[in-house]
Amino acid sequence: MRAMILAAGLGTRMRPLTLHTPKPLLQAAGRALIEYHIERLVRAGIDRIVINHSWLGEQIERALGDGERFGVELCYSVEPEPLETAGGIRQALALLVDDPDDSFLVVNGDVFIDSPLDSLVQRELGAGIDAHLLLVDNPDWHEAGDFALCEGRVSATGEPRLTFSGISRLRARLLSALVPGDKAALAPILRAAMARGAVSGERLGGYWNDIGTPQRLAELDQRLRCADHG
Repeated sequence: MRAMILAAGLGTRMRPLTLHTPKPLLQAAGRALIEYHIERLVRAGIDRIVINHSWLGEQIERALGDGERFGVELCYSVEPEPLETAGGIRQALALLVDDPDDSFLVVNGDVFIDSPLDSLVQRELGAGIDAHLLLVDNPDWHEAGDFALCEGRVSATGEPRLTFSGISRLRARLLSALVPGDKAALAPILRAAMARGAVSGERLGGYWNDIGTPQRLAELDQRLRCADHG
């Protein structure tokens, strides 16, 4: 099973921390954010992780290497200019699947969770399902949410609203119509798939946060350090 960590963002909300360090290498409790993702994916049974990068991306490759120390194969997809979420996945698709019907995990590099991902790795996408999303309760800074979840299906409209965690399992054919190298956002593609009933989902348990600002990074650092000394 393969997975992709999205790490090509410019990290503008994290400045000045990201002026000289790419966001995935910012540290919480003495470890790079991306390392938490890598180790969680490895524990869930992932054997190849593709990481896309752009801003200061060579630092990511130097820091992580080929993945041997994590017990996983790490591959890199270089984007001279960020291609947005769907564009970045499309460019890396050949590293993620061998067949259009194959599926893979996608994890936003700037979120943090403390839940295992085993069930998502073990899940088989049903017939006609092109995406399975993990959703969370709406945080204070995103009270409107993103999507609705009803009886295991995700829709663009409806209540109650939940927030997309940035973690999903996608089927390759969902993105195969995109042109490699073109910029493309994932949200419109997901909404189109929802309209045809092709997106399932579930609530993600445990702790989740979007580590998109220096304040949230500091809060995560404190949380992890307190847990280590608890």
